[in-house]
Amino acid sequence: MGLMRMAARTAVVAGTATAVSGRVARRQAARYDAKEQEQYDAQELAQYRQQAAYQQAAPPPQPVYQQPAPPQPAPAAPAGDDQMAQLHKLAELHTAGLLSAEEFAAAKARILGI
Repeated sequence: MGLMRMAARTAVVAGTATAVSGRVARRQAARYDAKEQEQYDAQELAQYRQQAAYQQAAPPPQPVYQQPAPPQPAPAAPAGDDQMAQLHKLAELHTAGLLSAEEFAAAKARILGI
């Protein structure tokens, strides 16, 4: 009788252990699947946001029949301003003693076109 009792007890313990380990394995698999689904959803959301940002940032396409306007040239500085700047520079050089009176007069005449 003792041997049968021990065999029955072992069978019950083994069956219980199998059932518990199966339940634990299923629970862990469910958690893993849920975590994996969250990661997938997060990646999908990030891709959606990136695509939406790209579409908002992209300029609208120009119609084929319309050509873009040519760029406007920068306005040229008036000749008088350039002459005045050169004359001021010459005057500074003359005042500093780097140009003689004759050199100053010759350079001034050349700038003014005299």
